[in-house]
Amino acid sequence: MAASIGKLISVDYEVFGTVQGVFFRKFTQQMAKDLGLVGWVKNTTSNTVTGTIQGSEGKVNQMKHWLQHKGSPKSKITRCEFKNEKHVDSLEFSNFSIDRGPKKKKVRK
Repeated sequence: MAASIGKLISVDYEVFGTVQGVFFRKFTQQMAKDLGLVGWVKNTTSNTVTGTIQGSEGKVNQMKHWLQHKGSPKSKITRCEFKNEKHVDSLEFSNFSIDRGPKKKKVRK
């Protein structure tokens, strides 16, 4: 699929600021899909958003800029950290998903 669009890269990210409760994951997923990227996004217990993005170098760089400076309309990004950036031979994901974590158990009364 993506082998014909140039070098593929993978990068992990963490976004800090007001990024939970403002549809940040939903907008991140939509932006990644619009750019043709794969990976995942999830909330953390420290009120940040983290994930992995993979795809062509140019598109990943566009997504990195979006994560640093735009985000969802109601988010307020204070900083974004990128780690483990590397070239990959093939994509490790088939789509871009929202990781909602473990399901909370309902307590029956």
